[in-house]
Amino acid sequence: MSIIGFLILGLIMGALAKLILPGKQGGGWIATLVLGVVGALLGGWLGSAIFGVGLEEFWSLQTWLVALIGALVVLAIWGFITKNRGQVRT
Repeated sequence: MSIIGFLILGLIMGALAKLILPGKQGGGWIATLVLGVVGALLGGWLGSAIFGVGLEEFWSLQTWLVALIGALVVLAIWGFITKNRGQVRT
């Protein structure tokens, strides 16, 4: 898959991950979309390392599922990291 296709896939998966995991993750939509690209990369790497399924063709169902799972994992981790940011502790 080309780098442009990979970036578009990551942006779409970041938006879908935000819809699936709503909450107070820090950074807003731009950070969410960047995390989607990182998640698609992570999902492709883990999918190929564990299951032999990676990011192959843009319109392949396995590519979209692997990228979505990666984006969900990265967004969930980001949510745990930024959950308490900005709160004043007494």
